[in-house]
Amino acid sequence: MFDEKEDAPAHAMQPEDTPELRALYKGFEEQHLLPLWTQLGDLMPVHPKPRAVPYVWKWAELLPLAQRSGELVPVGRGGERRALGLANPGLGGHAYVSPTLWAAIQYLGPKETAPEHRHSQNAFRFVVEGEGVWTVVNGDPVRMSRGDLLLTPGWHFHGHHNDTDKPMAWIDGLDIPFAQQNDVGFFEFGSDRVTDYATPRFSRGERLWCHPGLRPLSGLRDTVSSPIGAYRWEHTDRALTEQLLLEEEGQPATVEQGHAAIRYVNPTTGGDVMPTIRCEFHRLRAGTETPTRREVGSTVFQVFEGRGGVVIDGVTHKLDIGDMFVIPSWVPWSLQAETQFDLFRFSDAPIIERLNFARTHVDRGEP
Repeated sequence: MFDEKEDAPAHAMQPEDTPELRALYKGFEEQHLLPLWTQLGDLMPVHPKPRAVPYVWKWAELLPLAQRSGELVPVGRGGERRALGLANPGLGGHAYVSPTLWAAIQYLGPKETAPEHRHSQNAFRFVVEGEGVWTVVNGDPVRMSRGDLLLTPGWHFHGHHNDTDKPMAWIDGLDIPFAQQNDVGFFEFGSDRVTDYATPRFSRGERLWCHPGLRPLSGLRDTVSSPIGAYRWEHTDRALTEQLLLEEEGQPATVEQGHAAIRYVNPTTGGDVMPTIRCEFHRLRAGTETPTRREVGSTVFQVFEGRGGVVIDGVTHKLDIGDMFVIPSWVPWSLQAETQFDLFRFSDAPIIERLNFARTHVDRGEP
């Protein structure tokens, strides 16, 4: 069904080159026109042909660069954030990890404050190591700790403050490329500091919303993005552990044999945490290998714990804690676990699904 040999030859059945045809094409050029018959293979390929390429960024190489940036580059008004965007080599020098997604390492030094601002773009933080920073979202201080997913929905004021004598780094994920290419972005400066320097263990949003199976009657209105500021690691870890335990007991609890996974959701709708970004967490038992799959849309992984690899378009890449990789649209991939292998994943799936472009093909080795 998805045979790449179905590609039509470029510029098949083109008209004969004549002086009259050249004059016609010159007229097209003068009027800024491009005839479809010369563009069809690029505009409507048989299957997605992304300009973005698969790529792996090694945490052991990225973190020292972030640390050096912390020594040389201040945080403050103007630059706003000490964030290093992952630039996909296929996207012409833009700080895009894919055509729709931005991924970056953000680094905050001891006792530093990143000033408040807000923007239309949706954002999250995921912490692979460290603690000691609070992100303040619309005046609500949210603790950032290892394994936590932190949300900053679009047009929410936010800043960060480090309350410790140690630096901290984490990853940011945003829909910046999607917003930029569609001209929907707005930006506004806020306070030069943050509105609340408190360091509570749990944010006000967590205290209101993070009770299993319970929804406050004060919050019955559905929200576009999740009202939960932090999805804590202890809950993620427990959910994945229970899936694998149930599998051992013969219950159909995992997505595939030896592969547990969860999706972070908006408790007001049951849908994705933000309208443009999907966030998931995956755990593979040691020795597990997932089937090869292709998906429309782009996805980014970061290794949280363990060792393993990813096979992308037939090439195997070994992975360690912190390593990040991007899988462009319709590129085949599978995961391999040497030890128990934990990975955080985010993607543009809500955009793809809402626009009805979603398509997945899983190779299960069936005849």
